[in-house]
Amino acid sequence: MVDRQRVLAFRIHAQQLDRARGTVGHTAVLDIGVQDTGPDGARWALACRGVDVAALTGKDLITLWTVRGAPHLYRRADTGKVAAAVEPFSEADAAKRIYDAAKPLKAAGIEILTALDDVAAHLRDIVTDPTVKGDASGRLAKVMTEPYLRFCRPCNATHLYEMPFRLAAVRAGLELQPDTSPPVLQRIPGFRKAATAGDRHDLIRAYLRLLGPATPKHVADYLDAPVKDVTAHWPDDIVEVTVGGEKRSLLAADEKALHAAEVEGVRLLGPFDLFLQAKDRATVVPDAAHAKELWPVLGRPGAVLADGELVGTWRPRKAGRKFTVAVQPWHRLSAATRAAVTEQAERLAAFRGIALTGVDVGG
Repeated sequence: MVDRQRVLAFRIHAQQLDRARGTVGHTAVLDIGVQDTGPDGARWALACRGVDVAALTGKDLITLWTVRGAPHLYRRADTGKVAAAVEPFSEADAAKRIYDAAKPLKAAGIEILTALDDVAAHLRDIVTDPTVKGDASGRLAKVMTEPYLRFCRPCNATHLYEMPFRLAAVRAGLELQPDTSPPVLQRIPGFRKAATAGDRHDLIRAYLRLLGPATPKHVADYLDAPVKDVTAHWPDDIVEVTVGGEKRSLLAADEKALHAAEVEGVRLLGPFDLFLQAKDRATVVPDAAHAKELWPVLGRPGAVLADGELVGTWRPRKAGRKFTVAVQPWHRLSAATRAAVTEQAERLAAFRGIALTGVDVGG
């Protein structure tokens, strides 16, 4: 039996949230991808792991639409292996990943993987120069047939379904220009998909290494893939452990790390930090009210991680040149923890390029 504190400590070590300094080359979360959503997205996640993000350039990192169609940051040098890693496992997997777009394609007798290749081919022809997403989508709508298209009421226009568009971009050898809204697509120089992802970028192994111990369903939920496909690709070099009465898997090489020393330190995790993406939410946050606060349907807050445990939520407050961090603790914080929260808020403000004017700790 492994208690949840051991599980959380294992993940903190594996994700290097206890690290003071580190380089992109040795930052483990870039193997699975760092979701880049919101102002405190991927680069803040790297900063929380000791990376000097101010020194990073486009030669170091690349932004791609990958897992669940979300933008993720990777090492540019790994692009070919990442492209191989995010391929659907099967036709059924591809259908699940594109949600409601699969139904009209199936009705028209078009295989989903073939459809993704068709979209990718047209998309690559369209994006010869940096192209705003809306322009690319509009031009795609003129060359794709009816099963690929849907009427969008908010736009009062016909578009390609969203998920095939996003998942085809990597197949087309396209990246996202960083910090563009709306997104701008451009060709990846010298793009070539690798024959295999290799163990480092294998998404099942990466999940187990960074968010284990886990079950096939946890990984399937993270990837939006069928459990059957994940189970078929489950690694052989695993050990079974029991967490909360549930049998889970861990890579055998990581068994000793599950019993490593406890962790110390405070981090203000962004709303979509990998640590919060684990699909065993009841393990991460056992209290149902706290879980509801941390993972609302809309408008997620960030999370306060202190000495191996999530202890509350935080939200940025910006008005003109005033920037404050509002913290909602789940229990009374010690003076040392409050001081560390303020220090991390100052780091966040510096990351955003604005002076911190206050930290409001509720409770």
